[in-house]
Amino acid sequence: MARKKLNKAAVNYVLQSLALIIISMVTLEGTSLIQFFYSRDMMQEEATLRAQGRITTTNMQITSVMDQVETALNNNLWSVHTLLSNPDSLWSLTHRIVENNDFISGSAIAFAENFFPRTGRLFSPYSFRRGDQIDSTQLGTESYNYLEKEWFTAPMESGEGYWSEPYFDTGGGEMLMTTFSEPVRDGEGNIFAILTADVSLKWLTDLVGKVEEYPGAFSMLISRSGKLMVSPAPAFVMKSTAQEITATLEDTTAVSVARAMLAGLSGSATVMYKGEKEMVCYAPIERTGWSMAVIIPEDDIYGSIRKVNGFVRVLQFIGLLLLAFILYLTARNQMKLRDVSEKKSRIDNELHIARDIQMSMLPKTFPPYPERQDLEMYGTIIPAKEVSGDLYDFHIQGDKLYFCIGDVSGKGIPASLVMATTRSLFRTTSAHGESPERIVTSMNDSMAEGNERNMFVTFFVGVLNLKDGRLHYCNAGHNAPVLVCPGMPARLLKVEPNLPLGVVPGFRYRGQETSIALGESLFLYTDGLTEAEDGGHVLFGEDHLLRTVTCEASDSAEELVKGMVKAVRLHVGEAAQSDDLTMLVIRYVRASGAVSGVRRLELRNDIREIPLLADFVKGIAADAGLDEATAMNLNLALEEAVSNVMLYAYPKDSEGTVELEAGIREDRIDFTVMDGGSPFDPMQASSPDLSMRAEDRPIGGLGIYLVKKIMDSVSYSRENGKNILSMTKKRSANGNPHH
Repeated sequence: MARKKLNKAAVNYVLQSLALIIISMVTLEGTSLIQFFYSRDMMQEEATLRAQGRITTTNMQITSVMDQVETALNNNLWSVHTLLSNPDSLWSLTHRIVENNDFISGSAIAFAENFFPRTGRLFSPYSFRRGDQIDSTQLGTESYNYLEKEWFTAPMESGEGYWSEPYFDTGGGEMLMTTFSEPVRDGEGNIFAILTADVSLKWLTDLVGKVEEYPGAFSMLISRSGKLMVSPAPAFVMKSTAQEITATLEDTTAVSVARAMLAGLSGSATVMYKGEKEMVCYAPIERTGWSMAVIIPEDDIYGSIRKVNGFVRVLQFIGLLLLAFILYLTARNQMKLRDVSEKKSRIDNELHIARDIQMSMLPKTFPPYPERQDLEMYGTIIPAKEVSGDLYDFHIQGDKLYFCIGDVSGKGIPASLVMATTRSLFRTTSAHGESPERIVTSMNDSMAEGNERNMFVTFFVGVLNLKDGRLHYCNAGHNAPVLVCPGMPARLLKVEPNLPLGVVPGFRYRGQETSIALGESLFLYTDGLTEAEDGGHVLFGEDHLLRTVTCEASDSAEELVKGMVKAVRLHVGEAAQSDDLTMLVIRYVRASGAVSGVRRLELRNDIREIPLLADFVKGIAADAGLDEATAMNLNLALEEAVSNVMLYAYPKDSEGTVELEAGIREDRIDFTVMDGGSPFDPMQASSPDLSMRAEDRPIGGLGIYLVKKIMDSVSYSRENGKNILSMTKKRSANGNPHH
């Protein structure tokens, strides 16, 4: 009986063991299968991410090179105009473009037919690399009629920069290349030439052809027409199209992939090729019409996991160990994916931090000087991306407000770094109390040194004297600010056509000056305002700007800026913001002694212009409420002052101008006469001896004597190469000047 119970227990134990083994084997097998399918999905996802990452990286590298090529041409468009008077000197420009840009294998300036009659019907100076040398030739010949080439005709028709279809350039670069063409326009906007840069496809082959993640993987690049630009089979390059190759395959999915690539779409698919499955990831290359694909055999993707699964099936007795190993592999893959996600999150976070740091560098507390009663300000920057290339800044030294606004060429991180450097240079240079032209000159010399990326900054610097409203300023290629006065149409401030910062070292910048009246505002902005586009690519424009600020003129500085932001958004609508939007408003609101009215007049250096003074003085008299006798006296004084300038400041028969400005204040009227003639101080003239008879007195001195008698104060100074005669007439309580 006991043995029977023992045998029964043994049988039960065996049965339980067998059941446990079977359950364990089934569990292990089920776990293995689950793990296999799960890991396969992970491998496929990882392969997709790697392929997409490869395409994205290549896209960024190609775009970077394209940006460099496009920037190189855009920065040299102005040089074409400067060399037109001597066509033979144009080769120096194409030679310099090739020499200074490693990615450019050749450059040409292809002129319209018969542009230079003496050079023949076709004229195109061309420079290209030949080994370690740069050679030059005349590209336009009857055997090479560039007027029919795509790289010439496409930008001529569209009026925009154009990347050509890849081609073998016979008679030019003698290589497989693609060409970027940029139209060159005359002063009326007509295209008279095409400036080009050739990029060899050998560079693209070296860049695109490398796929190191998987042994059997490769990549390919097709043009907008479907021709193979880069392929592991050199015999197909530029001789076959993706449509022709996929049409020979049995799998119709390959045909769909080719159509999607030609349509500029991105995605992934699995295709059959020679009996094996391959994963294809594809995406377009920006701005070119090209498309890139990465092809990975499934054996490369799933090979390792299939081997692991085979060992699991054969070695079931060590299933737990194998399961741990599989879990370990899975965990390792998850860690890789987690690292990718964490890196992306860290980059996003760093961009946010960079934006916060950048914005913290600029004034953002308004009003900035609440204790002052003579100034009202407000500014804003609305970046198009995470970081901005725009800037504005200001600070007060004594009774002078130093301010600036600028726009860096380009976008993204490089532009933000240049922006930070520009702001620091402005703070450092303006801290010494320099004039605007000296501030801009010093900044330009610092930024032009070592400017290998050819980045530049359009910049405006102003110094506003808060005592008298006198504004000294210097413009470095920036948009002209707008003068806004309630009740009057807004007008653009006159600015000199100086170059932007960082272009030419040693450039001599010229400063200017004017006066800001009581309640008048200076509206500064970047081209992100005037060049804001709606969905139909219609620009906001200067006319729209002037109309809008005129309507907003009576608002506060903050309301004026916010009103402009609202107007821009209303114009743009649903279109994406394409550029940084920056605005700064400075309103001069002195409590007393301020200018209540300003009149200006410019005369040619011709004594026949003197009668124009009558209407000028009549307008001043009307603004200030002067009687007729006072107006006549002021007219006499101004005639004498202007006549002195025309007779003595300018050499005989020379051309020049005389600028007059009158500022009406509560207690006085200020007159300023400025000219760019030879240094001439009328105050040095001796006073005439009125006790002598007129015929016995020596000539000279009577005119300035009359000016001194009529005016209450007269002074002379020489500033910025100009003679400046300042005169003041005091006003009594009833408005008329003292007699």
